[in-house]
Amino acid sequence: MITSVNDFQRVFFIGVAGTGMSAIAQYLSGIGKIVSGSDRYFAPGVYNETQQKLESENIHCFLQDGSGIDETTDLVVVSTAVEDTVGEVVKAKSLNIPIIKRAELLAMIAASKRTIAVGGTSGKSTTSAMLFDILQEAGLSPSIISGAGLVSIIKKGKIGNAFVGTGEWLVIEADESDGSIVQYHPEVGLLLNIDKDHQEIDALNEIFSTFRDHTKRLFIVNHSHTLARKLSRNIEMDFSMDAALGAGFTASDFKQQGLEISFRINDVSFHLNTVGRHNMENALAAAAVAAQIGVDLNTASVALNRYEGIYRRHQVLGRAGNILLIDDYAHNPAKCAASIEACQAIAPKVIAWFQPHGYGPTRFLRNDFVKEIAAVLRSEDEIWMSEIFYAGGTAQKNISSADLINDIRELGKNAFFVSERKDLVSAMRTHMDVDCVLLLMGARDPSLEDFAKSVWDQIKSF
Repeated sequence: MITSVNDFQRVFFIGVAGTGMSAIAQYLSGIGKIVSGSDRYFAPGVYNETQQKLESENIHCFLQDGSGIDETTDLVVVSTAVEDTVGEVVKAKSLNIPIIKRAELLAMIAASKRTIAVGGTSGKSTTSAMLFDILQEAGLSPSIISGAGLVSIIKKGKIGNAFVGTGEWLVIEADESDGSIVQYHPEVGLLLNIDKDHQEIDALNEIFSTFRDHTKRLFIVNHSHTLARKLSRNIEMDFSMDAALGAGFTASDFKQQGLEISFRINDVSFHLNTVGRHNMENALAAAAVAAQIGVDLNTASVALNRYEGIYRRHQVLGRAGNILLIDDYAHNPAKCAASIEACQAIAPKVIAWFQPHGYGPTRFLRNDFVKEIAAVLRSEDEIWMSEIFYAGGTAQKNISSADLINDIRELGKNAFFVSERKDLVSAMRTHMDVDCVLLLMGARDPSLEDFAKSVWDQIKSF
């Protein structure tokens, strides 16, 4: 029976190209395990960037045909999307090879280090990256397993969502969307916020309460979010955007100028090359956690002054004439609203495009999307949507992005529906006749990066 990272040496990942799986695969390779994996996106003779980068990390990649699994394999790892009927799962079972979920393996890894688990419905990837940078600046040589690529690591030719340091600290994202967060028992737990996302608030409260109870030493929460505040253990360790709430760490004096923000945490000045009050909140969270493990705010300020961001989180793709193109991972109501609001300080007009993912989630969050997005749109701003991204399965297709657009339009906002996203730029061309930000938002769809590049190519030709 495998109960720790010391119980196996040769591990195989089914679906290794996925963000969550590739991060753990790289981490295990970095600590000396023999790692291999397969993915349905790998094809003979077809270049795959993720495959190339995994192989450069000594991770042997196979077609998803079972050829990578044999009697020498100690462990097979699957994501929640991999079903028992998949051929490689069947083969592993026939060879009596233990099979575990990704979250179970991450829990074992977390148990092997002094782990800081970052939880919440928004901001996990950004806060994890900021905290990683702060700990690096402090000379602690941390490791990270992230849900998104850090630009500073991507620049080294890597995927960017994992790094193995020589120190004792590990920063991980703790995902609530599938409930896996309750499997972790970190030394330090961080709760950023609780907003309606994949589940109802009551279910999220239960999940995050268990996360708090499983945290061994320090549990640090955001007092600016009412639901998170209710789970506080010690207000002196916590942080807030409102000094009146009495938390130990408070942010103030927020200013945004173009693509830069500045603020103060307690009595220390911070300056970051990013946008939005939500990123001040993320930086505040990272600095508060670092302070609790011995890193002073001045060190945090120096580190975040050099923070380079993470992949598809307000990633600036370029400026073409009067149009600034930004790509963002926002995909729930609170994130979409925050992303739009952050761009409003950059230009007098924001044209936002959003592709919802999944018919069930869109139906579940319909009213929240309408309310949150409509609330932040200025009179000159616009929201555009294309049809819901469908990843397969048996979902009932009884809702459309057009329904959300009609709801927002009824609230007096500028809202437009373009069913096929390939028609987006031509449809909105006459709307981009003044200085504006074109903001692309969406998640889960692996083709979004290529779509953003195609939009950039089109607006460059105007």
